[in-house]
Amino acid sequence: MTDQNGKRDLERQAALDYHQFPKPGKLEIRPTKPMATGRDLSRAYSPGVAEACTEIANDPQTATLYTAKRNLVAVITNGTAVLGLGNIGAQASKPVMEGKAVLFKKFAGIDCFDIEVNESDPEALADIVCKLEPTFGAVNLEDIKAPDCFIVERKCREKMGIPVFHDDQHGTAIVVAAAAQNALRLAGKSAQDIRIVGLGAGAAGVACLTMLHKMGVPLENITVFDRDGVLHEGRTDLAPEQMLFATAPQERTLEQALTGADMFLGLSGPGLLKPEQVAKMADNPIIFALANPTPEIMPDLAREASPGAMIATGRSDFPNQVNNVLCFPFIFRGALDAEASDINDAMKLACVDAIASLARQTTSAEVGAAYKGEKLTFGPNYLIPKPFDPRLLPTIATAVAKAAMDSGVAKREVDLAAYRQLLEGEVFKSSMIMRRVFEASRQSQRKIVFAEGEDDRVLRAAQAMIEDGVDRPVLVGRPNVIDQRLERAGLGIRAHTDFDVVNPESDERYREYWTTYHSVMKRNGVTPDLAKAVMRTNTTAIAATMVHLGDADSMICGTFGQYLWHLNYVSQMLKTDKHSPDGALSLIILEDGPLFVTDTHINIEQTPETLAKVVIGAARHVRRFGLEPRIGLCSSSQFGNLDCHSGRTIRGAMDILDQANLDFEYEGEMQTDAALDPELRARLMPDNRLTGRANVLVYANLDAAGAARNLLKSAAGGLEVGPILMGMGNKAHIVTPGVTPRGLLNIAALAGSDVSSYG
Repeated sequence: MTDQNGKRDLERQAALDYHQFPKPGKLEIRPTKPMATGRDLSRAYSPGVAEACTEIANDPQTATLYTAKRNLVAVITNGTAVLGLGNIGAQASKPVMEGKAVLFKKFAGIDCFDIEVNESDPEALADIVCKLEPTFGAVNLEDIKAPDCFIVERKCREKMGIPVFHDDQHGTAIVVAAAAQNALRLAGKSAQDIRIVGLGAGAAGVACLTMLHKMGVPLENITVFDRDGVLHEGRTDLAPEQMLFATAPQERTLEQALTGADMFLGLSGPGLLKPEQVAKMADNPIIFALANPTPEIMPDLAREASPGAMIATGRSDFPNQVNNVLCFPFIFRGALDAEASDINDAMKLACVDAIASLARQTTSAEVGAAYKGEKLTFGPNYLIPKPFDPRLLPTIATAVAKAAMDSGVAKREVDLAAYRQLLEGEVFKSSMIMRRVFEASRQSQRKIVFAEGEDDRVLRAAQAMIEDGVDRPVLVGRPNVIDQRLERAGLGIRAHTDFDVVNPESDERYREYWTTYHSVMKRNGVTPDLAKAVMRTNTTAIAATMVHLGDADSMICGTFGQYLWHLNYVSQMLKTDKHSPDGALSLIILEDGPLFVTDTHINIEQTPETLAKVVIGAARHVRRFGLEPRIGLCSSSQFGNLDCHSGRTIRGAMDILDQANLDFEYEGEMQTDAALDPELRARLMPDNRLTGRANVLVYANLDAAGAARNLLKSAAGGLEVGPILMGMGNKAHIVTPGVTPRGLLNIAALAGSDVSSYG
């Protein structure tokens, strides 16, 4: 007991430290416009601010153009029903409201002010909220006790022209409805035919039942109990929202109601549903025991009583956690962007369908990485997606914006296709810049062989390639191992149907491969026996041989091992008079745009000749992304002020480039800050040849290029696409061991693009 108490004390202190350090609280405000000069100040405040004020006074709708209103939500509470803590008051609820605001920002990029109000009278609280309308684009009511929450929301929705959403009610209801939709699908039942028993008639319970009714469950098929017994029409202590479900006879007991029932919905207290009651329910019952932290029945007891039961709880340590974060950030995102006047039933139901549909799709690689070890395949233990699924934002927000427009509450017309692309670009940082490459890859339809075909990341990338229509993957690996790992990861692709497999242990092409490898390498000390051994064990050599023979168009390797080790085998089979490895180019996606760095992996010390090839290759590859190259050749020397090796190498490369009559911008030698800062560069060399900020940094040795790449990734939070192997005719790419499934998908799209565009 002492150890448990000590552990709780440590956890409590850790939570308090999290909230206190390095600065108190979880939120801060940052400017979105420059505030560095007097001119900036005159625009941000007097006199320039008057222009924006005048425009809004003339046309109130322009407030969403000139202020942050369209991306600003108020999280408002009076602290009367906070989590499991009860009526702790407004000030004590502030950490929860700050946390809610952080979730808005984290998951949907929405800014929030948390507002805690000392007002227990629901009518007066509603009046306060209504008076805040000029400030916000929407209001999220939070942790207000029932039935007061019904009154506050009803009055605010009547009076305000912006969305008002009580998340405790509707967020929970939407997630429950999505889980129920999928559970009914698995059970082969329809909403119109099921019977539901609800235990708990508070705000969340009533909202969940209301949503299930809107999905098609008849009111007469819903029986609800609270602490005072069954809800019936003779009750005088119920709010109008609760009276909707007062349809049962006064004498009805929980035991009677549960007999033959298809679904139990609990938002009440611990242990109130007994195993013997579950046993009397219909086959394959749906049991949503959502009391926290201890549900109405523990999942193991429910499944023991009814083995086919589909169970959800409010806890993260069991499958099917009903978590409001699956809903509220994204429904607000869509509502704000459509400038909706309300979050209506059509938008809520669109959210339900979007969440449910995501669970039925293949789990994304990002979710697989976040929940490693869990089998996330649609079924009884995976009825709803996980909160860290990055597809939630584009899928739900787009569906909600569409519903807002279709139902007539949107003040702004949204181009849904462009909107979805924009949101995908926010959650997948590589999405926008890679779009052009993916389109080219879909048109080419090349065969891409993955040397490490048994790697989980490769399998997820292959799944995404197949779903996106990006080329056809070929996996080098043992089929039984691949099948086991596909099953473990919950991936739906299958060997020989969706992708090809090369089995090093028994492939029918083995003789052709080893004899080919031997014929190429026999003057380099490779005997027939060694060639046979290489083709049984070295998957990089196997993949390179396949590309050499035309059995694949391009290869990808490097998920483990040393880059130069892989390059050796790639070069053995694929280097020709026309194609040789010139350098490795890494695209780093930063908050303020893309930045390319080279050569990060191949040339330890450049010569002027190799460096010139790197520059020309980088320019060619940058244009594949739809960007015009502006290349800075970087050194410790600044336009000849230092006689160092890198400076001399770059000056030699510049001479070669100047003679080539090239059609892109390049300049050097200069330090990195001069390449990235046009004003500094202009002071140092007024007539320099670069316009604006360089988007490609070229270094004269691997140490400098590798350091720049790693700093941009690790310290600046950049996302890498690559490395891209230049000079090999797009026949091979070597990734690094830290590559993600999405990184592999990106490099596969590059490998799958038209070979004529590469060098």
